[in-house]
Amino acid sequence: MTATDETDVPLDTASREHRTPHVLMTITGAIGLAAAFQLTVDKFAQLQDKIDGVDSSFSCDISAFVSCGGVMDSDQASVLGFPNSLLGIVGFSVVMTLGVLLWAGAPVARFVWTGLQLGCVLGIAGVTWLQFQSIYRLDLLCPYCMVVWVVMIPLFVYVTACSLRGAAPDSAVTRFVTNWSVLIVALWYVGIASAIWFHFGDRLWA
Repeated sequence: MTATDETDVPLDTASREHRTPHVLMTITGAIGLAAAFQLTVDKFAQLQDKIDGVDSSFSCDISAFVSCGGVMDSDQASVLGFPNSLLGIVGFSVVMTLGVLLWAGAPVARFVWTGLQLGCVLGIAGVTWLQFQSIYRLDLLCPYCMVVWVVMIPLFVYVTACSLRGAAPDSAVTRFVTNWSVLIVALWYVGIASAIWFHFGDRLWA
């Protein structure tokens, strides 16, 4: 195996189109990290308020159905026994760091990219589950959580497109995901927005 085989990532850094994930990873990683960090700070504040015996109030508690505090207080917000936002801090930190490295042209081993793809698959699966739980089980929306939803979707789509170009550059699936990435992301957003609208309607502002 040559050094190129060991370090080559499935990206063409000479192509403007294929540089998009570098920029996207950096930006979505930074935004996701900021949202996860704020959720973690608010969660610790909420726990302290419980100890002090006072009611928590957050700037993102907009209405009876749009409330960070209500979602953070649910079992779904701590699936593994600790706040989900801690996973976000770790995950988005890695994404942002890799985005900066790739943007700068640094070589990244294939196993690192494979780990990134696996992380994105697990991340989008977790986000999708939390979307369902938030909308249909908790009947609540958390603005900071929704920021994570917004950045995770294009991150997953574009990283997957890059992985497909590296694994099967000539396949129909690769061409479809690569050529229609923007449309896939847009339709995904429309689907989530529609689910929220049809479930909550005017109650969002009640």
